[in-house]
Amino acid sequence: MKKVVVIGGGTGNFTVLSGLKKYNIDLSAVVSMADDGGSTGILRDELGVLPPGDVRQCLVALSDSSRLMRSLMNYRFENGSLQGHSFGNLLLSALEKVTGSFDRAVEEMGRIMVIKGKVIPVTTNKVHLKMILRNNKLLDGEHEIDVSTEIDKGFQSIYLEPFPEANSRAIDQIMTADLVILSPGDLYTSLIPNLLVDGVSKALRETGAKKALVVNLMNKRGQTTQFKSSDYVRELKRFIGKDVFDFILVNSSKAPEDLIKLYEQEGDPVSNDLKNDVRVIAVDLLSNEVVQSQKVDSLKRSLLRHDSQKLGNELMRIVDSF
Repeated sequence: MKKVVVIGGGTGNFTVLSGLKKYNIDLSAVVSMADDGGSTGILRDELGVLPPGDVRQCLVALSDSSRLMRSLMNYRFENGSLQGHSFGNLLLSALEKVTGSFDRAVEEMGRIMVIKGKVIPVTTNKVHLKMILRNNKLLDGEHEIDVSTEIDKGFQSIYLEPFPEANSRAIDQIMTADLVILSPGDLYTSLIPNLLVDGVSKALRETGAKKALVVNLMNKRGQTTQFKSSDYVRELKRFIGKDVFDFILVNSSKAPEDLIKLYEQEGDPVSNDLKNDVRVIAVDLLSNEVVQSQKVDSLKRSLLRHDSQKLGNELMRIVDSF
């Protein structure tokens, strides 16, 4: 059985895992621990727990439990003192308190949700993501970085404080994988925080696994404005220390103009300038289902999505090719 590891943050990991879980593979998700917005941020501050939000999304994606159970884990209270909190975040935080270990809490919640695969925090250290812009302004926390519109003007550094050790289980998964996938997601708040954890970039450079990058559909205005596929590869190379990718998946279909116009305040489509790169797999990866933008954890979510089934099919073609 081939071993596949997916690295990233919330929505991107959710999409990739949803597309892969139906296949007969050994599937693991390595998840960023830098989230500090919305429900997750409140629970971190008030209870001193590790961030549950991105982990919860991965658990839901891999769950073989009933639709009702998955809906319950994503249920978000709309009023009262619990307003804004998702039930799954509360349960995961409670399990961490009861077991005394976030790793153990994730394992127990995985059993409750009957997941197919493993969900592994990239670190179990309590970390905060920080960025110093070119103008010396400090963006303190993942949420501040996420909502910034100044990053594409240049930044001096991005780092995790305190400097964290990697979860040994995450490193083991990367080193023994057949395929490692970097999922789509916000570059500076979903992907790069994983690479800032001590040992992760080294493992990506040294593992014998094939590596695949799923390039975003859309750029984020003020952060990756007018980025092309090559810009994502360049930035990831900068943090990994080497261009490690054997496969680069890019969407070849064009979203309807009315949707692009709706999205223009948030970002622009990522164009593919790697057409002569033999690693590129350019196929239709766009979902035909339009997801209406809504407020979740006080953040506006993307209007356009990768189709999890199309993405899963293409990634399995890669798995089956070696």
